[in-house]
Amino acid sequence: MATPARKRDPQQEQYIHLVRLGWDLRALGISASVVVPAAGPPVLEIMSASGVRLRVWVVHRAWGWAFTWRPWWSVLWRRSDWVWAEADNAADMIVSAVRV
Repeated sequence: MATPARKRDPQQEQYIHLVRLGWDLRALGISASVVVPAAGPPVLEIMSASGVRLRVWVVHRAWGWAFTWRPWWSVLWRRSDWVWAEADNAADMIVSAVRV
């Protein structure tokens, strides 16, 4: 008899999506680090060639998981961009933001 699948904690789901994104970014030549703080959600940090740090979060929305990002300096005045976590071009969209 098969054992039932274990339900994952939301932060575990976030971590899995971020690791997958980090791997996809690696294939595009972009270095990234997953940060797992003691308190709060995990985040993927990307450093652009110009030295701008970009943080990527994964959030659960009504229709599924989505990546959202913005440079550290835009916290107060710029809306963050987003893409569905399951989108085939998620890494490409984030790379275009990093290279700007």
